[in-house]
Amino acid sequence: MKIIPVILSGGVGSRLWPLSREHFPKQCLPLTDTQYSLLQQTVNRTSALDVSAPIIVCNEDHRFLIAQQLQEIGLKDASVVLEPNGRNTAPAIALAALEAQHRQQDDVLLLVLPADHVIRNIKAFESAIAKAVELASNNALVTFGVQPTCSETGYGYIRAGVDFTVVEFVEKPDLATAQQYLESGDYLWNSGMFLFKAKTYLEELSTHRADIFNAVSLAYEQRTEDMDFVRVDTAVFSNCPAESIDYAVMEPTKKAKVVPYAGDWSDIGAWDALYDYADKDDEQNVLLGDVMSEGSSNCLIRSETRLVAAVGVNSLVIVETADAVLVMDKNNAQDVKKIVKRIQAEGREEHMYHTTVHRPWGTYQTVDLGERHQVKRIMVKPGEKLSVQMHHHRAEHWVVVSGTAKVQNGEKEILLTENESTYIPVGVVHALENPGKIPLELVEVQTGSYLGEDDIVRFSDLYGR
Repeated sequence: MKIIPVILSGGVGSRLWPLSREHFPKQCLPLTDTQYSLLQQTVNRTSALDVSAPIIVCNEDHRFLIAQQLQEIGLKDASVVLEPNGRNTAPAIALAALEAQHRQQDDVLLLVLPADHVIRNIKAFESAIAKAVELASNNALVTFGVQPTCSETGYGYIRAGVDFTVVEFVEKPDLATAQQYLESGDYLWNSGMFLFKAKTYLEELSTHRADIFNAVSLAYEQRTEDMDFVRVDTAVFSNCPAESIDYAVMEPTKKAKVVPYAGDWSDIGAWDALYDYADKDDEQNVLLGDVMSEGSSNCLIRSETRLVAAVGVNSLVIVETADAVLVMDKNNAQDVKKIVKRIQAEGREEHMYHTTVHRPWGTYQTVDLGERHQVKRIMVKPGEKLSVQMHHHRAEHWVVVSGTAKVQNGEKEILLTENESTYIPVGVVHALENPGKIPLELVEVQTGSYLGEDDIVRFSDLYGR
């Protein structure tokens, strides 16, 4: 029976701010690997198995970022199913199960993996999957329980019985209870990874949460395909109840099984988890990027854009990006969310974007921002084109730094090369395209009374925005 990996990539990871942002979530970051993001590592992890092309379930806002990351690792035949909004894991997995059945008429096994987990012991991982396949082929709904290595309070637990039975699921415990779980040897960390038949999952979901099953089925029936993306009906899916697979299916079903996994594992949920997982120097520091440390210990220090120096500090997390710096006691890692909520409440944008913003056509970076002006550095990938658009409140001046720009400026169409420029007045319809073989880089100077990204009227767009 064929296995289809299902990669759940709907989260943001706000506890890893300022690196993780709403429009560049943690699963798309190379947190534990200098080359591959967590999402790419998850996809690569399945490549040694006998599996079909994966199904990625992701937030609609992340679709082009996800597609780019899949392209970077040479994956061209994945299905990317878009959630109009997050409804938790039970509906997301149901979407994947319906897509799997549509793709492959005979029944298939779904290997459900969150996109943000780190697993280095691939042999132990494959061994656990082999046992799960045996159980799932006999219609079990299998979850993977991680053998605990400490009295962790940040995870839910599963009490395991004989013959891989699930005795109970338990919520995140306090420290004393977690210690009891560890000492008993009967409990496993709830990893959020699963393996089961698509048909069996949908049958159990229909039995225990018919409201979710019916809503997801109707939303999927009314799907459309947009480029390489599967879009379900927004209105129907938005009315689907939000529920986790644990509450909706795994707890009430009689078919639950748990397979232990004894290798290393982390969901890198916060900065302290990344510190625990990372390799450390002689002073027990994790130093990433352009960092100097003198007399400091037990710290995680990460620099993205400039030199960060730490002298005589202990047990701190220091994370520097182009627009924000986080300094935190490592023991308060769960409280980063409070800062993110304050940023959001005050109408700022540091929780949403980095200074470099990724778009399907390339990137832009804000270099300077004033009350009536904004300067951006824009990169357009070869062969890509921005939407045909206009602005009500701002004019733009484009100066080409390198490459060739094909520009629609009102009724005129012109080619610009290095050191050439054009001015686009307020209200003039315009478009920018890179017809060349190398990236197009230009500087854009905006002037006007309002410079927000929502002052865009699109007339046509290659990417369906």
